[in-house]
Parts: sequence; structure tokens; C-alpha cells
Amino acid sequence: MASARKVVIELAARHVASGRPTGWFEPLYAAASGDAAQVPWADLAPNPGLVAWGRRRGTEGLAGKRALVVGCGLGDDAEELARWGMQVLAFDVSATAVEWARRRFPASAVRYVAADLLDPPAAWTRAFDLVFEAYTLQSLPEAVRPAAMDRVAGFVAPGGTLLVIARGRDEHEQPAGPPWPLAAGELDRLERAGLKTVRFEDYMDEEAPPQRRFRAEWERARSGAS
Repeated sequence: MASARKVVIELAARHVASGRPTGWFEPLYAAASGDAAQVPWADLAPNPGLVAWGRRRGTEGLAGKRALVVGCGLGDDAEELARWGMQVLAFDVSATAVEWARRRFPASAVRYVAADLLDPPAAWTRAFDLVFEAYTLQSLPEAVRPAAMDRVAGFVAPGGTLLVIARGRDEHEQPAGPPWPLAAGELDRLERAGLKTVRFEDYMDEEAPPQRRFRAEWERARSGAS
């Protein structure tokens, strides 16, 4: 895993320096050649924070609703939402990752597509009842994260929910990345983008060693609500 992490850092640095902050994902997935161990965040299981959120919230009321998974990787989170009965669209900037996810889940009802978070299809605007983002924002340098947050917020339909899970840091820390853990204050931009904070959790996960995580939930007011 240490060598995979080194590859990520080198790839990201090269692409960020050339003005292509999302350009390093495709060569990483392509170079992995089907070996998930070469993709540091590919656990081949749903995000534990998502599973715990669903367990606490209850998922019965989500059946039939529209979900979007941002930066879907190899598809485990998308498949978890599909198990909840949701109509799931999952996208990744890496076409290789998208094809890999399709191969892993050949009978899936999830629609996997390649798209760039920084330039998404206009038809996705305010189109989803649940938008789930885990670890994509933290994989982007600080200069482009505000634009990425605006895009993520823009996917949420009236009455819909945004759930974000990310590594967290104190405001004064200057992280080297990727990943670049988020400061809580950065997430305030999602409120400025028209969402209302429902819950914000700052906790240590169960990894070895434990990692500080933020799990935060926002909602968009229903049309016509005051």
C-alpha cells in the first residue's frame, strides 16, 4: 500500500501542476490493471460511514428515490444504495473505474457513467433525492474544491439530501496530499450554495491507525418553502 500511495502522490502532483486536477485518476486506475490493491481507497466494500448512516436513519423511505454517487470508484457505495431500493446513477472521472465497476457487478441496476465533477451534465442539476460524496472532495487541491462543492450541492433536488464523508482536520493545519483532509469551515460553502446543515459529526473511525472523519448531512428546502 505504501508504494500505491507514492504513485498517487506523484501522479496527482504532476497533473495538478499541469492544470488538470482530476486528470490523475484515469492513469491510476489504468495502471492498476484490475488489481484493487493498487488503488489505496478501494476497500471492495461499502463505506462504513454510509452503512452506519443508513442503519441509523432507516432506509425504507428511500426506496424508489433517485441517488447520485460522486466519484464512485469501483462501485461498492453505489451498490449499497441500490440495495436500499434507490434508483442509482454513479459516476467517476475515470472511464477505467467505470468499466471496472460494471464488470464487478454485471447484473447491477446501477447506471455507471464517466463524467467530470468539475464539468457535469446540466441535466443533473437539482435532480437527485440523495447525493453521496465520499473522499472525492479531499482528493482535490484547495484551489478547485470550492467549485467542486458548488457542483455537488447543485445536484441536490428540492427536499433532497447531501451526505459527505471525508477525512477531517483542524482549521490551522496545512495538509500534504492527496488526500487533503477538509476543515469544517470549508464545508460552510455548501450552505452558501443553498443547502441547510442537518447534522455534522467529527469522529475517529475504526481504521488502524484511526483516522479523523467528518460525516455531514445537508438538505435543500422544498420548492415553495419559506
